[in-house]
Amino acid sequence: MADVGRFVAVSITGQIPNPLLCWGAPGTTSEGLSWYPTDFLRDVQPISCHSHNDYWRTVPLFSALHAGCISVEADVWLFPSVDSLFIGHNTASLTDNRTFTSLYVDPLVKILEDNNPKSEFNSGSMNGVFDTDPSQSLTLLVDVKTDGAQTWAEVLRELQPLRDRGWLTFMENSTVHQRPITVVGTGNTPFDVLTSNSTYRDAFFDAPLQNMYEDANGVPSNTISAATPGGQGAAGTRASDSYTSLNSFYASASFEAVLGKVWLFSISDEQKETIRGQIRGAKRRGLGARYWDQPTWPTHVRNEIWTFLWEEGVAVLNVDDIEGVKKVW
Repeated sequence: MADVGRFVAVSITGQIPNPLLCWGAPGTTSEGLSWYPTDFLRDVQPISCHSHNDYWRTVPLFSALHAGCISVEADVWLFPSVDSLFIGHNTASLTDNRTFTSLYVDPLVKILEDNNPKSEFNSGSMNGVFDTDPSQSLTLLVDVKTDGAQTWAEVLRELQPLRDRGWLTFMENSTVHQRPITVVGTGNTPFDVLTSNSTYRDAFFDAPLQNMYEDANGVPSNTISAATPGGQGAAGTRASDSYTSLNSFYASASFEAVLGKVWLFSISDEQKETIRGQIRGAKRRGLGARYWDQPTWPTHVRNEIWTFLWEEGVAVLNVDDIEGVKKVW
């Protein structure tokens, strides 16, 4: 029995072996490995959730994929003296071995190589990370924390292994071609730099959802300034800029900044109308709406907000509790 315990970990729910709990641990068959075998995703059903602050999880990227999340977030930092992007919420959390390449790019290359073997049996189709839905693209949301132009250039450089294999969703000559990985820049990502090439790009912008409100008749109205703390998508933008599916993918905003507090444990009618109007405006532009900084407690309020947002048509639910969202899906 002790030997069994060395090789598998049993999850609390359902007593199902869960390779995530002991992966890479000394004394296991996976000792020293930095990624997982393909079959750890064999029965996973993708769900429209976004793994917020994914790098905080026990196993970044893989914990989210094992839960079925179709979108993950990586906060990246660039320092002039080091030729790598570091991953973390703030500078105090950065370490040498937690890099954009080691936690995200290299593991994704390994997963996709395993899912797209070169053999006489492979039809040549391009499979994504999920075995149950190979056509589902995984969104890699890159939150730039340092200087926008310099950091974004390094992001694009470190994505080269995925680019070389043709696995990045791209826009060419006004047509978007979906591939297994869709890269989206947020935070300090500069819109003007990202869109400098008007005929080709393989990364997209996280546009300002707070500026997309439209009433039921399609009349637009900004509900909050992009310069307001919590506003999204202000870096490198001009008033004349337009956000479409050719240059952007998500349209995001801070839930609390654009809607305020949730009082009396329920979303108000006014807040619901603002949400509906912003989602309406995002959809008209061909973008997926996403709210971050949602209330996480009490749990029933969080679940009510998740349910309402999903029913109104957000692209993904922004979650910290990836197991919790599966229970209300």
